[in-house]
Amino acid sequence: MSSPSDIPLAVNGTLMRGLELNGNLTAAGARFLREAATVPEYRLWSIGDRHPAMLRVREGGAAIALEVWSVPAAGLASLLLAEPPGLCIGKVRLADGDETLGVLGEPILCEGQREITKFGGWRAYVAARRTT
Repeated sequence: MSSPSDIPLAVNGTLMRGLELNGNLTAAGARFLREAATVPEYRLWSIGDRHPAMLRVREGGAAIALEVWSVPAAGLASLLLAEPPGLCIGKVRLADGDETLGVLGEPILCEGQREITKFGGWRAYVAARRTT
């Protein structure tokens, strides 16, 4: 059951269900709400093949698959502090017209990293990487 102080949070990488850092969300008391996608204004990079970083861009963006979770306000800070360096929180525009807080990457984090926007999301990139 969510409380009025719960905050919707869009996640696009290892915090998603079944992935390696999802336990950080559940330990913070977060509850899965739904699968979603961004408006086609984002690009995605693989940071050392450990996790993604998503940036909003003026040109060359695509819709990126993500999940929306309801996070208790008290658990949000501890969740964010456990995120890999260079990831931050900003507003993310969703394809359904919603705007919510979400995990983004600092632009400098993406420099020199592999762009994976064409895969449409972290899960698809990881799946493609396994087959090659």
